[in-house]
Amino acid sequence: MSSGRFDLEGRTALVTGAARGLGRAIALALAEAGADVALGLRDRFRDEGLADEVRALGRRVLPLQMDVARLDEVDTAIVTTVDQLGSLDLLVNNAGGGVGDIPAEAVSVADFDYTVDVNLKGTFFTCRAAFTPMRERGFGRIVNLSSQAALIALPGESVYCLAKAAVSHLTRCLAIEWGQYGIAVNAVAPTFIRTPGTEPALSDPEF
Repeated sequence: MSSGRFDLEGRTALVTGAARGLGRAIALALAEAGADVALGLRDRFRDEGLADEVRALGRRVLPLQMDVARLDEVDTAIVTTVDQLGSLDLLVNNAGGGVGDIPAEAVSVADFDYTVDVNLKGTFFTCRAAFTPMRERGFGRIVNLSSQAALIALPGESVYCLAKAAVSHLTRCLAIEWGQYGIAVNAVAPTFIRTPGTEPALSDPEF
């Protein structure tokens, strides 16, 4: 139930990487607070029942084909959100990932490019695509998912760490540039949260 400062009635949100884990929880929390929610999905036909859960909360929902590593899908998703839901007020750049525990000397070009594409490049260009409709309305809220990896060195995660550190600093840069248009840009840097992606590590007694 929405209330007080977390009342998002009449707002439209887009969450990338929404199908599972943290993205799924964020999408449901926004819907519970009153927002209509666009779901950025790598495969819009596989939302694991999330769209039905949002509808059950009485909110409009829009599953979108949106692999953030494919910039054409990013641009189309933003335009479709505005066209079908009427606005884009809130953007949560949750999509991200890595290639696992690989020492720096063993990182391939493909490993590097994938990790930077889904964490940094995707975040930047999704923000850029959202800027136009947000500026036109004079209002926008963007939350980028950084990580504790932006602040500490994790063995075997050099590229992921650098990408998340870049997301954190990108967020500062966009906040400075876009505040004048009524667009607030912030980042959060979670530690390990129990999701399907972190379950193997969190279930390891040595971890």
